[in-house]
Amino acid sequence: MQRIPESELIINHRGAIYHLDVRPEELAGTIITVGDPDRVAQVSKHFDRIEFQRQHREFVTHTGFVGNNRVSVVSTGIGPDNIDIVLNELDALVNIDFDTRTIKPEHTTLNIIRVGTSGALQADIPVDSYVVSTYGLGIDNLLNFYRHEENDAEKQLLQAFITQTQLHSRISQPYIASCSGHLMKHFAGDGFHAGITVTCPGFYGPQGRVLRLGLSNPNLIDLLTEFSYGVHRITNFEMETSGIYGLGRLLGHHCLSLSAIVANRVVKEFSKDGSLAVQGLITKTLEVVAAL
Repeated sequence: MQRIPESELIINHRGAIYHLDVRPEELAGTIITVGDPDRVAQVSKHFDRIEFQRQHREFVTHTGFVGNNRVSVVSTGIGPDNIDIVLNELDALVNIDFDTRTIKPEHTTLNIIRVGTSGALQADIPVDSYVVSTYGLGIDNLLNFYRHEENDAEKQLLQAFITQTQLHSRISQPYIASCSGHLMKHFAGDGFHAGITVTCPGFYGPQGRVLRLGLSNPNLIDLLTEFSYGVHRITNFEMETSGIYGLGRLLGHHCLSLSAIVANRVVKEFSKDGSLAVQGLITKTLEVVAAL
């Protein structure tokens, strides 16, 4: 096996991966990711026991037990660039031997569940409801830096999206990746709306918000809301899902994204208590994780 150089795989003085500051033995096989570092404690307060707590920059990790299941909750911060860091480092912790700096011969598969917030793109998905993402559709460009290829179903969805929206002519080439069926079966129909989640590279212009700057795509919200292909429609958008799904698949992990809807961009409503909706989603998620 080829040795990975120090400049490519950065391990700190205590034998932990650079950004997360987590050692291999400090990570569980089931991981909940959250964007907000403060949300890590909101999840881990439900653990029966906490083993490890680490923090470096915006990356906070708590590992413990929910019932008999060992679980880690990791904050990613906001955006696809942070997802690139977190997904690659989570994978490295289980699939690279830190002593020899070589890829392990036996692959370890992680369960990675994003618990975050999002904006709905359909009038019938109210604030404070929940969405499970069947696909992550990226207009953020992250996966285009890696060798990847969509399967036939994804290619058809992506081509329909490009044809209907023509967004590719003004932004990066979109990409798409599906969720893990292994994890989806535990959440489908359990009070969740289901549909395609679009991942954007920013919060304001990339999500069609106008403050003082004009937009190159002023009809973005309408284009996304009106998209349909067979039974598929775009339910919501946010800033992490497509990166998690795309990198998760390439690295061989099971990934699922769950969102609490704090805004509806069609009817222009915002949740009066988004933190309560997030707490409800955390509780629902941990109930499922305890039984995995």
